[in-house]
Amino acid sequence: MDKEQDEIQFLGFFGILKESCTIVSSWRKIFTQITIFLILPLSFIYLAHIQISKIIFTQIVHNEFMLLNFSKGSKSYNKIDNTLSSEWMTFFLFKIGYLVFFVILSLLSTSAVVYTIACIYTAKETTLNKVLSVVPKVWKRLMITFTWNFVFIFVYNFLCILIFFSIALIPGLDHMGYIGGMAFLLVLSIPYFMGLLYITMIWHLASVVSVLEESYGLNAMRKSRGLIKGKMGISAAVFVVLGLSFFGIQHMFKIFVVYGDGDGIGKRIVYGIICLVLLSISMLFQLIMETIVYFVCKSYHHENIDKSSLADHLGGYLGEYTPLQHKDIQFEEF
Repeated sequence: MDKEQDEIQFLGFFGILKESCTIVSSWRKIFTQITIFLILPLSFIYLAHIQISKIIFTQIVHNEFMLLNFSKGSKSYNKIDNTLSSEWMTFFLFKIGYLVFFVILSLLSTSAVVYTIACIYTAKETTLNKVLSVVPKVWKRLMITFTWNFVFIFVYNFLCILIFFSIALIPGLDHMGYIGGMAFLLVLSIPYFMGLLYITMIWHLASVVSVLEESYGLNAMRKSRGLIKGKMGISAAVFVVLGLSFFGIQHMFKIFVVYGDGDGIGKRIVYGIICLVLLSISMLFQLIMETIVYFVCKSYHHENIDKSSLADHLGGYLGEYTPLQHKDIQFEEF
């Protein structure tokens, strides 16, 4: 974090990656602690939910198949039907519980990493105890920002579904055939995923804004939307690569652990541990790189940051000062 502000705006993908590696290697202890206490449990919950979901859903599919072998209303049919109802309820409750814990740990990890990087930048002493004491206060701001993102994603998907069905009702589309239909879906999916990526980028940047500035919630989303202008390409590259690495690890876990029954329990445990470590590292670098993207965008728009103002803002989470009012944090040099 020793670059001048005018230089930081020129960082590309590999420059951001190199800066992330430098931060982690220079402050290995604190990031190792954050990874062990927050990111590792987050990664474990995510991978464990994939395995448990597969076990429950496999049993549901088996019982659905068994139900076809009995006459409706028979004793055996009613018994399996009741079992299915119970299994579906278990499945949905498990999914809800997983989502709650995943979102909480995800936001806690985000606040911990962003706060730590800001402390490093301002040369403010930080320890795991300080980070953990700040995290619950920052988490509340992030939760509001996340809620707004959820609303935008819900509305966006709802509108896309309406548009899709409206287009599907156009006369003549039902005669396109299989290949034509697949090509049509591919054409529609491209703008959909581009819009989804755009909303995701704004949300991740808004999460950083929520920690480092006075803005949070809808205001942070507006702020991040303005910051990302002019740096859309590098921001998209960072989030696409990070997303691909995330789904790559997830796919590897499914192949070697979830569906790797022929490899034996020993190999599956080893593969599971490897995936857990890789996913934890990927999540850590995602949080660090999205924070650096924030600094790159600030530099590009010539929004200078004053280290003392940022230090005061960070100290406010610990009750060390009275929070600034009606003023964004400005950086002098990066």
